Amino acid sequence: MLEGHCHCGAVRWRFTDRLTSVTACNCTICRRYGALWAYGHEGTAVVLAGETRSYAHGRAADFHFCPTCGCAVAYRDRLPRGDGQRWLVVNLRMITDPAAIADLPIDHFDGLDSFEDLPHDGRRVADLWF
Repeated sequence: MLEGHCHCGAVRWRFTDRLTSVTACNCTICRRYGALWAYGHEGTAVVLAGETRSYAHGRAADFHFCPTCGCAVAYRDRLPRGDGQRWLVVNLRMITDPAAIADLPIDHFDGLDSFEDLPHDGRRVADLWF
């Protein structure tokens, strides 16, 4: 299990699925947030606690941030997927223990142009943080 929180601690998340990679996106909002994302289904793999404010990015997602310290903590799909579940995607930059994800590879997603996964370049989370 992984846990994280905003800088002031008012908003927290818990991620219970096993991660094999993290995602970095270059879309207009993700590159500004500098986020590393972990995808899970809301209420099962991911739980978000605490009051947030949100920013609606287009019709697809609401980005949630702490109203006190301003940290971007997660985004939530506006509509459920075909199976009725909804993605709740947490910002791993808020993780309590960075060492827990240091060796995970980074999947790069081209959210700016092609909307496709990009080839792996061998970088890991530790290459960005340490």
